[in-house]
Amino acid sequence: MPLTGLTVLDLTRVLSGPFCTALLGDLGADVIKVEAPEGDSVRGQGAARDGLSWYFANFNRNKRAIRLDLRRPEGREVLARLIARADVLVENFRPGVLARMGFDAARLAALRPSLVTCSINGFGSTGPYRDRPAFDFIAQALSGFMSVNGGPDDPPLRSGVPISDLVAGLYAAIAILAAVQHARATGQGQAAEVSLTNGMVSMLAYVATNWFASGRVPPRSGNDHPIAAPYGLFPTRDGELALAPADDAFFRRLADALGMPALKTDPLYATQAARVANRARINAIVGGVLAQQDTAHWVAVLNEAGVPCGPVHGVPEVFADPQVQAQEMAIDVPHPGHGLVRMLGFPIKLAATPCQVRRPAPGLGEHTDEILSALGYDAAAREGLRLQGVV
Repeated sequence: MPLTGLTVLDLTRVLSGPFCTALLGDLGADVIKVEAPEGDSVRGQGAARDGLSWYFANFNRNKRAIRLDLRRPEGREVLARLIARADVLVENFRPGVLARMGFDAARLAALRPSLVTCSINGFGSTGPYRDRPAFDFIAQALSGFMSVNGGPDDPPLRSGVPISDLVAGLYAAIAILAAVQHARATGQGQAAEVSLTNGMVSMLAYVATNWFASGRVPPRSGNDHPIAAPYGLFPTRDGELALAPADDAFFRRLADALGMPALKTDPLYATQAARVANRARINAIVGGVLAQQDTAHWVAVLNEAGVPCGPVHGVPEVFADPQVQAQEMAIDVPHPGHGLVRMLGFPIKLAATPCQVRRPAPGLGEHTDEILSALGYDAAAREGLRLQGVV
């Protein structure tokens, strides 16, 4: 697998960090999850079957686990041994916590000169907000992301999924792979940092560039596209259709498919700027035609014409969709004591070295003895650590 031989030390919990390290594990890395004695709080969150959180199972597959009390010096000694053998360390403490535990940049470099460290935090390690607590909802709010979601007359609206955690996890994985490439070429590790808020600011896309260029505060536009029309959800005879003819060429295809070729040359609608200026009119015209047939009819007709469109799926419909099934975006993973656990599949498709689930999510401290033994702790030493409550 692409990352076979890469050892990743995972000191993260909840979502952004575990998502990052699960991606690395899916690609073949050996991920060692270090948990406090009480365990990752996600073990007790989300829908569960027979005591197993499927939320935890999804984001902690392909990992081994050690239960370790880092508040004790013996626990920090175990961590030092782990670091000395790792290629990557990922943590999502607040800035400075790892250093206060005795693992500042100098100590980490002494333990493992080629070590790549990646910190995931709320706001970054510099600036006036560095010590503030942060969760996904706060990052969505502060980044401006919420301000452009929702209808024009609605309050700001959060994303339905914890998008800032997921974006930060993706950026962290990219940063780690870049830093690992550098370390392999030079022998020198480095520190990488990703924050939830920075990640969301970077996702503002055309909303930010339009403001940079014009100075105009972007309004909330609901399902309408601020710079394209017709664009959004349109009622059909039996539901709704998502329609996205994003430029003039797509609009011309739409006009032909709807049996209204005159729209292509009408000065009110012939250009994107004209359609945006006359959004209500063109939406009413297009919506009036779409309402005459069922969604399935228009999905077939418009896709045949090369017009981007699709049904509005709920979650059950997503995983019943033949395209999602063909792409194996839901997979069943055998989990000892729990049968098959269904989880999300792999969005990355590699032809020669595909992602794999080699291990189900570990039990709390499941691999403690195995990991300690590899670090040189014999049976008596392992039992001593256990009796002291270090592991």
